Amino acid sequence: MGIDKSLFDRVGGMETLKKVHKIFYDKLFAHPWLKQYFVDHPQEIFENQQTTFMAGLFGGPKVYAGKTPKMAHQNIVITEELFELRSQILSESIRQAGISDELREEWLDADRTLKSAIVKKDASECRKMFDTQTIFDIPKPAGLA
Repeated sequence: MGIDKSLFDRVGGMETLKKVHKIFYDKLFAHPWLKQYFVDHPQEIFENQQTTFMAGLFGGPKVYAGKTPKMAHQNIVITEELFELRSQILSESIRQAGISDELREEWLDADRTLKSAIVKKDASECRKMFDTQTIFDIPKPAGLA
């Protein structure tokens, strides 16, 4: 009986995660709505954090040392609509990186396990880590489908 390979190994390890997250954040940083959540922060930081976090989630090396998803997003209004938009962009990015549909679905399923930790109905569900922290509640730009 063989040992089942982790999702991390089956998608191609750290290099594949890096590739997907580069494509993904290129799209997020260019999106008329989502890019507003990343103002004044270098894209490379998000790519690296997402890569190391997902590596551990997928059964690879556990080297991520940052905040939990709930803590990292506690001051950001991420609605169901925003989460679904982000998921669509992630799906496109995984496909663009050349990953099979089967593995793409497994990746998206693993990503969806984080949904309950970050999605909120409105700003009343947000928390500040400190008094001067901003609550990010960015309205959808007019004319965006």
